[in-house]
Amino acid sequence: MDNPFADLDAFVDNTADARLADYLDLLRLPSIGAQSEHTADVHATAEFVAERFEKMGFEHVEVAPTGGHPMVYADWLHAPGAPTVLVYAHYDVQPVDPLDLWTRPPFDPVVENGRVWARGAADDKSHVHLHLWAAKAWLETRGKLPVNLKIVMEGEEESGSEHFDRWIVANRDKLKADFALISDTGFYEGNKPAITVGLRGLVYMQIDVTGSKVDLHSGSFGGNVQNPANALATIIAKLKNDDGSVAVPHFYDEWRALTPREREEFARMPLDEAAVTREHGLHSIWGESDYSFLERRGARPTLDVNGIWGGYQGEGSKTIIPAHAHAKVSCRLVADMDPHKTFERVRDYVASIAPVGVDVTVSKINDGMWSLTPIDHPATQAAAACLKDVFGEAPYFLREGGSIPAGATFTRELGLTVVLLGFTQPDDAAHAPNESMRLDNLEGGLRTLVRYWQKLADTPL
Repeated sequence: MDNPFADLDAFVDNTADARLADYLDLLRLPSIGAQSEHTADVHATAEFVAERFEKMGFEHVEVAPTGGHPMVYADWLHAPGAPTVLVYAHYDVQPVDPLDLWTRPPFDPVVENGRVWARGAADDKSHVHLHLWAAKAWLETRGKLPVNLKIVMEGEEESGSEHFDRWIVANRDKLKADFALISDTGFYEGNKPAITVGLRGLVYMQIDVTGSKVDLHSGSFGGNVQNPANALATIIAKLKNDDGSVAVPHFYDEWRALTPREREEFARMPLDEAAVTREHGLHSIWGESDYSFLERRGARPTLDVNGIWGGYQGEGSKTIIPAHAHAKVSCRLVADMDPHKTFERVRDYVASIAPVGVDVTVSKINDGMWSLTPIDHPATQAAAACLKDVFGEAPYFLREGGSIPAGATFTRELGLTVVLLGFTQPDDAAHAPNESMRLDNLEGGLRTLVRYWQKLADTPL
């Protein structure tokens, strides 16, 4: 059978050197959004991206002010009757500390051993660059795209997305689309093709226990007052059951049970628990026995103590009853759980189990929504077909334990289904020293996106 993408594949082949040079230029820009000394570099990176979209024929190109780092917006809307896709990636990168652990300069990219080594090579400039060149392939080869694209590229993803939601809400009408495509994810273990269909949400809180104005002498007051550290330990011990489940009443009331199809997909993914244990130096894998490791990671809610402190912690001894004790607690949430309702349930349960003799408060620090795209959604299946065509095997459908705030925002504020399609390899060292991107993943990702735009044009959404 003739290859309907022969001309586009030829463009990809013939531009290999130019694409790599352009990618390295993008990686040389130290767009560390979290560090104010790099503000000018972040803006320069936004201009770099915007300029390339404008030169290839996108319209309404804007380096849009947000109150923080700018958003890059561009659109191409000349495919009447075809779907409109809102495309998201982020051009900012993580700080490079500790610099002494880098074996190559973080912003002087090196091509070596089939990879490009640099900060942002994977997360997330790989995807920024892929979307630039996938659109360029269509426009330079055929003069048009088969779908309508609206591009949103963020400059604050790695530093908290402080201004993202407000900008999205303010531009709600401009951002109308049939669905959103987020490229900020990667492949499964063994570098197997994958589509992330689920991300967990979060609610983060602090428990404060106070017993007195100042630390008390344990000889004078021991046995006569409630000890805040002991009281906090009592509270923490009652948050979880022995089987690993959360003891908070009604915690699971909104949890969406896994379908047989979803459990089949989890079971299809290979996982060597012994290797995970060994690699991370774990004592053992532990959790709710009715669910597998991958189900617990991506499809079950959690409650974990992230930090606990109070009283004397210096060298030697200091015999006191501490005046106060504290804990940071987070809950990872899945469909259909409400962060606000979950916080209220934890807060009220802590109040109900708090020992007498101390004041206990629970304060919410932040929260975020979960994201879940049906495996059978046409846009998901179209992506799966393109991955199989390019990489030669059907992708896995992942539910990851972490969060991508943009996904929840697109669903909550714009009412869009979100497809998470990314191409980084599992050992990319994103956020760590010596980040890298495999060139074969980069090449395959470009050919996948080129095919995806046509597949979507042929797929009723």
